[in-house]
Amino acid sequence: MASNPFQDMLRAIGAVYGAEPDPEGPRAAQTLLRAAASMVFAPCPPCRFDAPIRALLAVGDHPAVGPILRAQDLLPWGSNPVEGNTEDRIAAMISVATLMGPQGPILAPDIRLGLVYMQPHSYYPLHLHDADETYAIIAGQALWTAGDDRRMRGAGDMIHHPSLMPHAFRTGAEGFVALWRWSGDINTHSYSFIEDPQIGVPA
Repeated sequence: MASNPFQDMLRAIGAVYGAEPDPEGPRAAQTLLRAAASMVFAPCPPCRFDAPIRALLAVGDHPAVGPILRAQDLLPWGSNPVEGNTEDRIAAMISVATLMGPQGPILAPDIRLGLVYMQPHSYYPLHLHDADETYAIIAGQALWTAGDDRRMRGAGDMIHHPSLMPHAFRTGAEGFVALWRWSGDINTHSYSFIEDPQIGVPA
């Protein structure tokens, strides 16, 4: 029987987090792979960034971009679990597709996982949260701040933010698409922005 594009995508994302050094990555991957055995998703309306997301994925060479691009019509873009904690100007520069969490679509009481797109020439300021987090960039790049580490990150890079580590990212002409994972204390009320010396600094 032919495989479902959504199942193929879950397997591809599972392969990314299955290789993460932090043990929470493989644990999230196992949950995804169990879901991939039977999960089938219906088409979703396109988000406002549908065209640039597709364009960025289309030129990427990360192993996950093909399966994700083929599943684009099935992804719930816009389902950001922390949207209520962000300002409108910040929410306007990104789109999030939540795939796993306490509210689903794939149910997991102590893991959140999904995709995020951030548009070009944007800055997402310093913020933190209780959850342990790992981003895996699959297309594009950004100048990434993770604690005291600040450098360009691109496709293939995996960035780990332990609980309460301040982090931020600034995109250039491409923007980026990344996978993200939360583990540990995955509450959303701790998500907050902090004083950021980069606010107002030109890209």
